[in-house]
Amino acid sequence: MSLFDPRTSALVMIDMQGAVRSHGAEPHTPEEVIARCVTLIDATRRAGGLVVHVRTSFLPDESDSLQPVTIEKMRPANPHRPDGWDQLVPEVAPLPTEPVIVKRSWNAFHGSDLDLQLRRHGVKTVVMAGISTNFGVEGTARAAYEHYYDVVFVEEAMASNTTANHEFALREVFPQIGRVRPIDEVLGTLNASAEK
Repeated sequence: MSLFDPRTSALVMIDMQGAVRSHGAEPHTPEEVIARCVTLIDATRRAGGLVVHVRTSFLPDESDSLQPVTIEKMRPANPHRPDGWDQLVPEVAPLPTEPVIVKRSWNAFHGSDLDLQLRRHGVKTVVMAGISTNFGVEGTARAAYEHYYDVVFVEEAMASNTTANHEFALREVFPQIGRVRPIDEVLGTLNASAEK
């Protein structure tokens, strides 16, 4: 039995943008994740699935970013951002027919038209990849589950700030809301559909 129907699926890639190249990422490097996402993009397109690109961006003063009171700030207010930090890396350049979603929190559904885009394209399954595993990927996947989408996580096509955080999400969180699968199995499903 096939893992999912590629024709009613969407590859949802989180934050394959300039900023990830300078992030620390484990257990896979940003370049490894980007390369694996490119492979998934090509296979998804050939199989007739939808590719959805998600990127994080804010106004120049970041007044539209979340500013909760926390014990420790993960980043300073109005941090210096290098040019192109919020632009998709060239390797994953979207086709004109592929949605590009801008998110301003860990959840790409919040305040965006992601759900609308998925439903208008007849999507039933979202295939998750990107950086960071336990932030943007997890935040978006939790919302996908709450929106009644089936969720598949591509194990080697994501990374986090630490291996421990990545593995905790894969082991403890993701199995509660979807299916964690190796990239070879996901590509097998996509490639089998493309050959029909």
